Amino acid sequence: MPPHAEREAGGDDASRVARVWELVAAQAASRRRRVLVADVCAAAATSLDVSGAWVIASDGSRPGQAMCATDLVSETLAEVQITLGEGPCHDAAISGVPVLAADLADGAGQQWAVFAEAAGRAGAAAIFAFPLRIGAIRVGVLGLYRDKEGPLDTFQLGDALILADTATMLLLDAEGRQTDDLLPGAAPASQSPDLAAHNAEIAQATGMLTEQLGVSITEAFARLRAYAYAQDRRLSDVAHDIVTRRLRLDPDPPR
Repeated sequence: MPPHAEREAGGDDASRVARVWELVAAQAASRRRRVLVADVCAAAATSLDVSGAWVIASDGSRPGQAMCATDLVSETLAEVQITLGEGPCHDAAISGVPVLAADLADGAGQQWAVFAEAAGRAGAAAIFAFPLRIGAIRVGVLGLYRDKEGPLDTFQLGDALILADTATMLLLDAEGRQTDDLLPGAAPASQSPDLAAHNAEIAQATGMLTEQLGVSITEAFARLRAYAYAQDRRLSDVAHDIVTRRLRLDPDPPR
């Protein structure tokens, strides 16, 4: 009998969902707090034979923001895709279906040539992206990476889909609490403190660029991403330099 087959055959869908939820709840219990989307990432990293996991909150029409990451490589992979506007997570957010790149070094990665190169430098050989959606409602993407190539097996794929559903519900719940309970400008619920600080600086830097460059928020963020890409730097690092006034971007010359 193949790996996991006995466990899979021994229970129905409901018991499988319950087992995956227990993995997520155990992560929260170990930290003595309520369940957050970060616990989905942690459960994925420990149960799916992957090297790390992250969640990007996005409705598919905008680059989005990283909510959690299990390690520095995961955080880098999330941020690179936000900066470039390409990669498995970007495609999964737009299409609404999983994108499974079991080997970024072969044809699977050629459709995202720039991202695949950056991912390889970061230490990723395979990436799997699962959209977080309920019907037409899209709230983000769950990303997984491996430091070696190879596909998820059938059992791992099934658990990943359940984890994605769990992350979807947690993000929707967090969004409701954000609307009802938090002050305007507060960090999104379920976002890890480090990533919340990074995203706050990105937002602040974007706001500063609207004044410096005389452009809209959308154009200012595009300029921020373009500068980070051109300089081969992390988006959060460029934002930090702008906020601390170590860097100033110049307006486009008049035509």
